[in-house]
Amino acid sequence: MLAYIARRIIYVIPIVLSVALVCFLLVHITPGDPLVAILPADASQELAAQLRAAYGFDRPLPVQFGLWVWKALHGDLGTSIATGRPVFSEVMRAVQNTFILACAASLIGFTLGVFFGLVAGYFRDTWLDKLATSIAVAGVSVPHYWLGMVMVIIFSVTLGWLPAVGAGPGGSSEWHWDWAHIQFLILPAVTMSVIPMGIVTRTIRALTGDILSQDFVEALRSKGLRETRVFRHVVKNAAPTAIAVMGLQLGYLLGGSILIETVFSWPGTGFLLNSAIFQRDLPLLQGTILVLALFFVFLNLVVDIAQASIDPRIKRA
Repeated sequence: MLAYIARRIIYVIPIVLSVALVCFLLVHITPGDPLVAILPADASQELAAQLRAAYGFDRPLPVQFGLWVWKALHGDLGTSIATGRPVFSEVMRAVQNTFILACAASLIGFTLGVFFGLVAGYFRDTWLDKLATSIAVAGVSVPHYWLGMVMVIIFSVTLGWLPAVGAGPGGSSEWHWDWAHIQFLILPAVTMSVIPMGIVTRTIRALTGDILSQDFVEALRSKGLRETRVFRHVVKNAAPTAIAVMGLQLGYLLGGSILIETVFSWPGTGFLLNSAIFQRDLPLLQGTILVLALFFVFLNLVVDIAQASIDPRIKRA
């Protein structure tokens, strides 16, 4: 097992370097000057050159990339052009809020997805299967930003049960585990959970139906095992694929929540990315994309190790 883990960690190193290179190049090949946002309209050429030198934009791209990677390894992601604050502190504050939102959405989506998937798989071609499948298809098909706006209209504007935007009372971005803050989490978390819920439901349904049709399940039942024992074997065989799907969905929630966070003004990485794009804040944009990409790579590594610990066939392969 240790050899497998070491091999997977070695494989991660070139992936991380490739992610950093792609992140750096994608941001720099976009047209426009990032310093336009902070330079006055009547700025002289000398002032523009000084600012460009201060941010390192006057150097060749390979040199900029090397310096950026070297500083990133030491925890320095640069300084935000728009705010003048360190990018690392800005990103970490947003990552904390996004992580809270993604974990809450994952808990809701994965719990409902596993429940609906097992019900649909065990009762195939019945009304329970059709109901669970319909819920899954609706969850995958409905645009989540539109669903977020609908939920704001219903539960915030019409009924007045839950707050519409923000992460805390008075526009606070500091999270605390109390009802005053949790009520701000409910609407965005439920909205974000519908897509992973639908994907997990359909995956678990297909896995459960395939496993139940295999010969070893019939052999277990013919030996007189209780249905609860058979259920454990079904879950154990479905777990590796289910964990992989859940890990990918959690990664997507961490990195793809820009629309939900914008709709609900949730101060996470998606909201930060949206601000950085419109302000053309290159250091902030690069730092946020890099941190999210590294989270995704690390999450895939954890999923691979978890799969190998559950299914020994993966290690042998």
